[in-house]
Amino acid sequence: MRTYHSAARAVVVLVLLAVLVPLSALAAWVDLEIDNTDRYVAAVAPLASDPEVRNTVGDLITDATMTQVDAGPLQSTVRDFLHEAVMSFTTTDAFQAVWNAANRTAHKAVTAALNGNTGEAVTIDLAPVTEQVKQNLEANGVPFADRIPVQHTDITIVSADRADRLRQTFRWLRAGSVWPAVGTVVFAALTVVVAWVRGGPGRGRSALAALSAVAVAGFGFALGALVLRALIAVARDRVLSEVPDGEAGSVAAVYDALTSSLRTTVWIVFATGLAVALCAAGGRLWTARKAPADGQRP
Repeated sequence: MRTYHSAARAVVVLVLLAVLVPLSALAAWVDLEIDNTDRYVAAVAPLASDPEVRNTVGDLITDATMTQVDAGPLQSTVRDFLHEAVMSFTTTDAFQAVWNAANRTAHKAVTAALNGNTGEAVTIDLAPVTEQVKQNLEANGVPFADRIPVQHTDITIVSADRADRLRQTFRWLRAGSVWPAVGTVVFAALTVVVAWVRGGPGRGRSALAALSAVAVAGFGFALGALVLRALIAVARDRVLSEVPDGEAGSVAAVYDALTSSLRTTVWIVFATGLAVALCAAGGRLWTARKAPADGQRP
């Protein structure tokens, strides 16, 4: 009966940690990165050199410009020339600077969605990028550069419907901040303390019970990390399913950049939890073998 109760407690701890670990990581991520402008911009800054993002920017600006240009039989040639000029600009430091500025502005849309102040999609407005491209190409004498329309041209990150569905979830995660993570660690520590106290008479039994609890907690953290990785993958697929095909590559790049720290957290927690669990299991076996032959059993 005692073995049954121990197994039941272990299952409960595993299930709770499988829920608490991803919840804690998501709450900390929303509060520390998504809700922080500087960290948000730092996360998406490398996207200025991402091929998918550069191609999307180049295509959107070029397509908008060609609606203002009638080059007759040379229409295709002019488009290719202009597209190449825009793509060349996306490799410059000036593009990196304007990309960061555009994303700093876009972060307002993200926080507005989290606050529930808008039902609009979360987007990156390329108007500031377009303005800088136009000035650069005009300064270099590129034909038709003066025809580039500076208007709102958006890359959708999260659709309006998806933003509405996620708003309440994000609100709870933001309110939680880092406290769910603190609570998860405290819960794991308490399971070990309780196991030690309930281990029975003798330090040997208490040590065996505590090591078992540590092993279970370690496996729980590892399992929670895998659950978080699955949630990230599922959310990615759903986000991409709601954006235009032409923007899927760039949106995927943005999503991956924003969740990079989460994916890193997954592998750190998984590796640490698994290592702790295996060490605790090994320590329990060693302790059980070294226990005095006085009838004590694990």
